[in-house]
Amino acid sequence: MKILECAGCGHIEFEEAPQTCLVCGAKKNAFKENPDAIRQPGHPREPTDSEKKHIPHIVVVKQCGLIPDGSCTDVHVKVGEIEHVMQPDHHIRHIDYYLNHKFISRVWLSPETCHPAAGLHLRAPEGSHILALENCNVHGNWMSETTV
Repeated sequence: MKILECAGCGHIEFEEAPQTCLVCGAKKNAFKENPDAIRQPGHPREPTDSEKKHIPHIVVVKQCGLIPDGSCTDVHVKVGEIEHVMQPDHHIRHIDYYLNHKFISRVWLSPETCHPAAGLHLRAPEGSHILALENCNVHGNWMSETTV
C-alpha cells in the first residue's frame, strides 16, 4: 500500500493524493510518498508495552444506538491496549478515520480533558474496510484496520 504524506501538515493519504489536502489545504504536489510515515511494532505478534500504548484498538458496533433506522455503524477507537497517557508533554493529538482507504474524518483530542479515544457513526456497508490512524506527539503515527 502506497503511503503519501503532506509536507504541509503531515496528513496521510493512501494510494493517491487528493487535489488539495483535506486538513491544511496544500496542493496535491505537497504529498510525497513516505513508507516510514506510519510506525509498526517490531514484532507484530509480541508488541512491547510501549507499542501496546500506541496501536489503535477498533471496536465496530453494527447496531448504533443513536441513529435508529439500521443504516448506522458505530466505529470506536481507543488508542492502546494499554491506555496511552494524555499529558501536555506526551499525548495523542488526533485520530483519523478512513473508509476503504479514503480519509473521512479527524477527531482532535485535548491532552488535559480527553481520553485517547473517539467514535464515529458511519454509513458503512458490510465488507467496508475501516482504518484508524493515531498521531502521538512524541512517537508519531500508528494504525490499525478492520472490516465491517
